[in-house]
Amino acid sequence: MNSRGFASRAFDLVNYTLLIIFALLTILPFIHVFAASFTSVEEYLEKPFILIPTDWSLDAYRVIFSTNVIFRSLLNSIFITVAGTLISMLLSVLMAYGLARRDLVGRRFIMFMVVFTLMFSGGLIPTFLVVRSLGMLDSYWAMLIPSAINAFNLIILKNFFQNLPDGLEESAKIDGASDFGILFRIVIPLSMPAIATISLFYGVAYWNLFYQALIYVNDSEKWPIQVLLRQLVILSSGLQGGDVDSDLVRPPEQTIKMAVIVVATVPILCVYPFIQKYFAKGVLLGSVKG
Repeated sequence: MNSRGFASRAFDLVNYTLLIIFALLTILPFIHVFAASFTSVEEYLEKPFILIPTDWSLDAYRVIFSTNVIFRSLLNSIFITVAGTLISMLLSVLMAYGLARRDLVGRRFIMFMVVFTLMFSGGLIPTFLVVRSLGMLDSYWAMLIPSAINAFNLIILKNFFQNLPDGLEESAKIDGASDFGILFRIVIPLSMPAIATISLFYGVAYWNLFYQALIYVNDSEKWPIQVLLRQLVILSSGLQGGDVDSDLVRPPEQTIKMAVIVVATVPILCVYPFIQKYFAKGVLLGSVKG
């Protein structure tokens, strides 16, 4: 009995030690980036790894926020993230619910076409030609429509809907509920864990949207924050950089890169604590009592 207790305590000690080490390996880079963005370039060059700066400086942030362009790009990213997540979730939920219905005609063929897109894609040039032929170049639609549905996220939602008890849908039909009523009043409330998770996936993807904006959007007034921050990094490196104001004082190259990471990362990190409560609430709503 004592040997088992000792073995259990030894396992817990090793387990907690490894978890703490892994947690530090994950958190310390974020702390370093945040601290380095607030330090002077001289201290950064002297100390390659900084956790607590001794010479605080806001030079990098002054350069980033010295123009109204940064605020416009932040608003663009917020709009793209919110609108894109709503569009993607609406289309994904409707399609996943349809594919989860076993009585859907051609269900297997449609599912095969969805899985096919995970392995093969049309490529950059055909996609660009389609976007151009639809008249979506230099518009927000070019950043929203081509990536509206992610096949992997769709499959997760479809499997979650398919695992819900069939008796719930049958009981709702007996009570006279329509298909949309069943979806929005029963299926979605019971699927909150999956919906909250997929919404977070879509939101992060739209916030980090860079490639589509770089290819399809030439109008700098519609650039998301990621594209503008790239221009700022290019400017800080002494290269020619897009539509960024050329009158800006050249920032310290190393610290502004850290500040760019903070500006691009912190807003989406602040969203997670608000979504986390919906995870827990969704687990309770998703439980089916016998």
